[in-house]
Amino acid sequence: MLQAEDLHIRRGAKQVLAGIDLQLKPGEVLGVLGPNGAGKSSLLGALSGELSAHQGRVLLDQRELAQWEGMQRAQRLAVLPQASSLDFAFRVEEVVGLGRLPHQTGRIRDAQIVSAALAAADVGHLRDRSYLALSGGERQRVHLARVLAQLWPGQEGQSLLLDEPTSALDPLHQHVTLQAIRAFAEQGVAVLVILHDLNLAARYCDRVLLLEGGRAHSLGTPACVLQAEPLKAVFGLEVLVQEHPERGHPLIIAR
Repeated sequence: MLQAEDLHIRRGAKQVLAGIDLQLKPGEVLGVLGPNGAGKSSLLGALSGELSAHQGRVLLDQRELAQWEGMQRAQRLAVLPQASSLDFAFRVEEVVGLGRLPHQTGRIRDAQIVSAALAAADVGHLRDRSYLALSGGERQRVHLARVLAQLWPGQEGQSLLLDEPTSALDPLHQHVTLQAIRAFAEQGVAVLVILHDLNLAARYCDRVLLLEGGRAHSLGTPACVLQAEPLKAVFGLEVLVQEHPERGHPLIIAR
């Protein structure tokens, strides 16, 4: 299990996270929401080991994250940052294959996994294309396939961290991406995903963490957190919250 205990993060002289206590639960999708500058990417950076804690700690299976060797950690923890880029004309299939580097499962099995991850991210038709020839949204889906391949097929004890994986995607592929993420959670993977779209969070997340000024404003189910009062307090946005007529989750409408 990946968890943060009393986590404080500084960037230079500025404190960007304070007093965060969080556990990523197996089989769960945890959505992280908040306005720009709330500390969402800093939280992901700390949970991935990119940022060091000024106070508190990050644990993976009750062991401090920094104590894990790189290959062992990569077999259990995959991270999709907000911006991923390559400057080489790799084929898409090769980019996704980079996710298999921490493993020793052999060429045949790796090829099977790469094909499955390409299909899950709906980029199988791009497999022989040059990465450099792709659009921004296509590149984003290729990197999603790469991190899925890193943990494929997903199991309890693994964690997947994603920073705005739908930001450059059209509406269809926003749902394709989050459906792939949910399917991974159903295999037992603990998923944390940073989102800006409140309605996507309401539909696909089991719990939601609402950040404000580097602190946790509220944490709970979408039905508890995505209500008019906390959304007004954090975003300054007047909303009407209704029940989705088919799925029952909150449906947020800006007034």
